[in-house]
Amino acid sequence: MHTDVLIVGAGPTGLALGVDLARRGVDALVVERGAGLAPGSRGKGIQPRTLEDEIRAAGGDYPIGLIWQDGERVTERSMFDPAEDGEAGSPFGEPWMVPQWRTQEILHARLTELGGRVVFDREVTALHQDEDGVSVHFASGEGAGTVRARYVVAADGGRSAVRRAVGIAMTGAGADGSGVVAPDPILVGDVRISGLDRDHWHLFPPRGDGDGFMAVCPLAGTEYFQVVAGFLAGTTVDASPEGVRKVVAARSHLPADAVTEVRWVSDFRPRAALADRFRAGRVFLAGDAAHIHSPAGGQGLNTSVQDAYNLGWKLGAVLRGEAPESLLDTYEEERRPVAAEMLGLSTKIHRGEARRGRETRQLGLGYRGSALAVETRGDVPQEALRAGDRAPDAAVDGVRLFDVFRGPHWTLLAVGTDAEPPALPGVRTARIGSDERYGTGVFLVRPDGYVGWAGTDPKDLQEYAAQVGLSVA
Repeated sequence: MHTDVLIVGAGPTGLALGVDLARRGVDALVVERGAGLAPGSRGKGIQPRTLEDEIRAAGGDYPIGLIWQDGERVTERSMFDPAEDGEAGSPFGEPWMVPQWRTQEILHARLTELGGRVVFDREVTALHQDEDGVSVHFASGEGAGTVRARYVVAADGGRSAVRRAVGIAMTGAGADGSGVVAPDPILVGDVRISGLDRDHWHLFPPRGDGDGFMAVCPLAGTEYFQVVAGFLAGTTVDASPEGVRKVVAARSHLPADAVTEVRWVSDFRPRAALADRFRAGRVFLAGDAAHIHSPAGGQGLNTSVQDAYNLGWKLGAVLRGEAPESLLDTYEEERRPVAAEMLGLSTKIHRGEARRGRETRQLGLGYRGSALAVETRGDVPQEALRAGDRAPDAAVDGVRLFDVFRGPHWTLLAVGTDAEPPALPGVRTARIGSDERYGTGVFLVRPDGYVGWAGTDPKDLQEYAAQVGLSVA
């Protein structure tokens, strides 16, 4: 079997990349070791940088936290710092709760709608690459065989078989390099539970008798709750349905039989680790295969989906022969520093050293230092919008800029200037009056929503356009 791009792993990262490539007309195949989509909701927070319409329709706001003590409601607290006025430049200002399994279902449905494919029961056993492509071998049995691809993307999680096959190491947080954020194991599960309202994120502090904390959060858009319980280091966690019931009964005022269904349960020790490289020849790492986060703060899934969004348009341009292969070098250049920053933030939140606030929303992340960020305007203040920054939203004659940007295309935006943008095939153009977020100039906005080039004379665009796979007519 031959394909342009083989994506290993059908989690949110692999499915998001598959969707992006499919809408660009790229022949891509997603393969998954499991028999179906993963069932759990270890990740449930979609940050504003990642939100799209279908995801928004499937979820809901995060509830207020409600602290319990000895069966009594003690106090309420917000789980996230509120967005400041004018902070976002986005129609989405706050995190949105969607269980990870629901996110995967939406992405899978969209991929299928676009003509994409996911093949299950395919476990990678070996990989060999040469100058022309990569041969990936799968285990014997129903999923046996070899797939030949021009490029391979490892989206197969923290224990990535593809990452190991190409010999990329991961460096963990901490002096010992283990990556363990905290030695205390955590149990997480999706359950049906009676006796708790769905308007609150129910918090049960440790009782002081050796038990750890427990949190029970209603999963928006579903009939389930997510149970998260911490244990002391060295504890053997019973990750069975009966084990979940025992934890709920021991740490709350609810009886064990209040847990009427356990849909999924797992246990883990929070880790933080970063791949030493995000690329080895024709193989790229994305998502948990490239960076492993504590789930605190909701950064892992969101950083992973943004990996896919960054890599997708670049692979598309190179595979169509529109951009030089060197464009793919900018994937690691741009995404690895962001992943490192988000790993640090997740770790601080897990340890109680930072709040879930502005940084967790990921709206301030950018690529100012990237080779793809070309700022040609002189004397632009450091705090002003510059090439490499996320292009903010604005209202234009009743139409939002985010609606203009939406899609796999580039956008050439003229703001407060009469300069006539050049004709760029496949590039959407827009013009608005002065806007305080943009200032004045011409902005070429990338398919992933970042300003690639900024200037005053559109004629200077030609060199940059060739670098990213656009041609000036």
